[in-house]
Amino acid sequence: MKLKLWELSLLVALVIAILWGALLEQRQQNLSDKLIRLHVVANSDEAADQALKLHVRDHVLAAAAPLLEGETDRAAAEAALAAHLPRITETAQAAISDWGRDDPVSVSLTYQRHPTRAYDTFTLPAGRYSALRVEIGTARGPNWWCVVFPPLCLETAVSGAGIIEADALTGEEVALIAGGESGYQVRFRTLELIDGLRGILAG
Repeated sequence: MKLKLWELSLLVALVIAILWGALLEQRQQNLSDKLIRLHVVANSDEAADQALKLHVRDHVLAAAAPLLEGETDRAAAEAALAAHLPRITETAQAAISDWGRDDPVSVSLTYQRHPTRAYDTFTLPAGRYSALRVEIGTARGPNWWCVVFPPLCLETAVSGAGIIEADALTGEEVALIAGGESGYQVRFRTLELIDGLRGILAG
């Protein structure tokens, strides 16, 4: 059966889209395999709870920094955090107490799907990521997020500085999440759609 020109064009476009999607997925997977996100979830969206969230964030980042110093491998960084989860939890609880509150806090390492998210100076594509998750109280408020390993958010959180170079990432990966490549938002949106479709099919 001979294909019409429009049918052939559609087939070629479909093949290109599939190949492009596969390439984007591979690049995203390579990136996510090197990162550990940090999520600090507030008790609620009330102003006082949001302020407490940022206070806890600062103390958690300060506690995590020496644990991850010198690490260039995500697995080793994850192991260091896992071994010190009780210490990080105590730090977060102490920060809450310093604030004059007694909200419970839960700290855990998770691996789950996240949508495309933009931080102050960079954007991460949708996909599955390892994350250090800190939940305050009922954890029903907006969360603050960033990347704790490599420490892409440490300087930004503390001083407002821009994205920093990280030994664990290639120059291409830094350029990708920093928006150095034209059309990166469209590419990330494509990844989000692909990842969402996979979640629907898996569910």
